[in-house]
Amino acid sequence: MSAPQGPHRAAVLGSPIAHSLSPQLHLAAYAALGLPGWRYDRFEVDEAALPGFVEKLDAAEWAGLSLTMPLKRAVIPLLDEVSETARSVEAVNTLVLAADGRRLGDNTDIPGMVAALRERGVAAPATAAVLGAGATASSAVAALARVCAPGAEVTAYVRSDARAAEMRGWGERLGLAVRTAPWAEAVRGLRAELVVATTPAGTTDALAREVPRAPGVLFDVLYDPWPTALAASWSAAGGAVVSGLDLLVHQAVLQVEAFTGRAPAPLAAMRAAGEAALSDA
Repeated sequence: MSAPQGPHRAAVLGSPIAHSLSPQLHLAAYAALGLPGWRYDRFEVDEAALPGFVEKLDAAEWAGLSLTMPLKRAVIPLLDEVSETARSVEAVNTLVLAADGRRLGDNTDIPGMVAALRERGVAAPATAAVLGAGATASSAVAALARVCAPGAEVTAYVRSDARAAEMRGWGERLGLAVRTAPWAEAVRGLRAELVVATTPAGTTDALAREVPRAPGVLFDVLYDPWPTALAASWSAAGGAVVSGLDLLVHQAVLQVEAFTGRAPAPLAAMRAAGEAALSDA
């Protein structure tokens, strides 16, 4: 078989990266779109190695890159253009290589979060809580700025004064009033209409015993292991749960469309591939 003409390669970079489901999602999309010559790989790349990797990309072969931690901010100085969405949180998770070789940066996490919430019927919550204050939390604030009701009460539960200041700063930058409270009070946040958990695995396990009797919606950005203790307790109490796989699929849909120029990307096929990969793990 002759080599595909034009760009036909993409990959996800990060460190660690072995756990990433992105290859399964993207390859499922290429198959459904009738693009058998397309490749999507996984590379262990840290901040020090990123400039060298990006410099070697050939626009005749490469369509783009998906970027995960710790590269979402490290990639910005290497780009020729950054979208307003990505600039709003100073995080790029998608690099598109233009035909002329220019490197274009975007953030599909934010619209991916919005799409995942809307798919589950979340619309205009008046109260929201963000658990955590890392890079994903800043994207969560940006997503909440798009979905919350005007004047919504948004509280971020954090572990330090420095993190609290960062979250309030993100809120001001994104046009959303964000209150902060110490992590020790996070149980109060569980009473919000929408709770977004952005912390690493195990961090919210203690909160699983504190789920209210009539919970609202939980958006837990983790997908492996799944369900988290908090998500399991939330579902058992009758609350709706949006998973990290929902986010991963929706943001990957936008990446596939950006890399291939084909839309709409096959959401159902990509979700099925992710679910199959998790069940086999």
